[in-house]
Amino acid sequence: MRAAPHTRRPRRPRRVGAFTRKGAGAVAVPAPNTQHGMRQRNLSLVLHTVAAHGPISRAGVASRVGLTRAAVSTLVDELARAGLLVELGRSRPGTVGRPGSDLALSERGPAGLGAEIGVDRLAVCAVDLRGRVRVRAEEAGGHRDSEPGPVLRRLAGLCARVAADAEREGLRPVGVAVAVPGLVARDAATVVRAPNLGWQDLDAGAVLADALALPVTIANEANIGALAELWRGGRTPAPRDFVYVSAEIGIGAAVVVDGALLRGAHGFAGELGHVPVRPAGRPCACGGRGCLEQYAGEEAVLRAAGIEERGAAGVAVLRARADAGDAEARRALRGAGTALGTALAGVVNLLDPETIVLGGALTELSPWLLPAAERELRRHVADPTRAAHGEVVVSGLGRDAALLGAAQSVVQDVLDDPMGALAAAG
Repeated sequence: MRAAPHTRRPRRPRRVGAFTRKGAGAVAVPAPNTQHGMRQRNLSLVLHTVAAHGPISRAGVASRVGLTRAAVSTLVDELARAGLLVELGRSRPGTVGRPGSDLALSERGPAGLGAEIGVDRLAVCAVDLRGRVRVRAEEAGGHRDSEPGPVLRRLAGLCARVAADAEREGLRPVGVAVAVPGLVARDAATVVRAPNLGWQDLDAGAVLADALALPVTIANEANIGALAELWRGGRTPAPRDFVYVSAEIGIGAAVVVDGALLRGAHGFAGELGHVPVRPAGRPCACGGRGCLEQYAGEEAVLRAAGIEERGAAGVAVLRARADAGDAEARRALRGAGTALGTALAGVVNLLDPETIVLGGALTELSPWLLPAAERELRRHVADPTRAAHGEVVVSGLGRDAALLGAAQSVVQDVLDDPMGALAAAG
């Protein structure tokens, strides 16, 4: 299970229709300007247009994508035969020209499976092309310093159960994306290091792909949570330049620039939880001292508040105590917010993001975390007025951001590469 890096065979990048991807959120590379490549792009363009603006008529699609109505009609017919698009009926009255049928993404057919391996839980969901969660399952478990084999077998079983339930609803899972709390190699299969799980150099993608007989992508939970915010965050317009902070047991971050994930030279960008905020402070599982997650991570905050419960149950107790005015609970949250603000000040000074989005399990504690974090930001940022203008916002996706982002990443691959579904449909 723990193969050394030099024993792994290099993996070829996944081919995803008009793009070449090396894991969720990698920079997209356009397909060559061949007839085949242009068809890929046009099919994807129609699907993305219906996804963004549907229900919409064929004429409406043609006006938005800049193709002739005849060309769009041919592409729509292909996508409908593959089960990717459906016609809902006559378009709304009052439109110019002859009435046509409104188009929408199908709520049957291809679907994405998202999975999350957390320190205290496993979770899996199935999402259809419209982005709706159709099936969800979760199992509690203690995975700190765990052997990966049993955890991955349990996750494979949970994925198989969700897939079977999805198939009964007329869905066809076409891939699995798995969010993990650790560093993931650019091959989108290898967990290089997950300190809170105790895993290192683990080819989790191959293990799960063998068990599930589906394509599997492994992704860092903060990265995939940031993409969930981009795709499913519900803000109009969607943010294009932001830093997403995933505050769970560990603390990760992801940087989105002009709508694309910044991965770094080795794919490891965003390890905010291991930025030292007190260099001579507490020892951390990463081997360092005084890391942010030792002061603002979920377990650290619960410990500081004197709460024995862990995970969602512990956060609920902490919230109730803070809401009731408990001094110890509020003091713990202020300390966590101060440490978080110290780390975020460095991020703001270095990257100048438009927005910082706080996500993950601690979002429900934001009323007590954010005031201290914002005070610390104002103390340390180069332009103190930035922290006073509400650039720190709270994600509405909460604890499920990484799970939803993982499932949505599979759906995005279908929208980018409808030709795979066309081939499957014969």
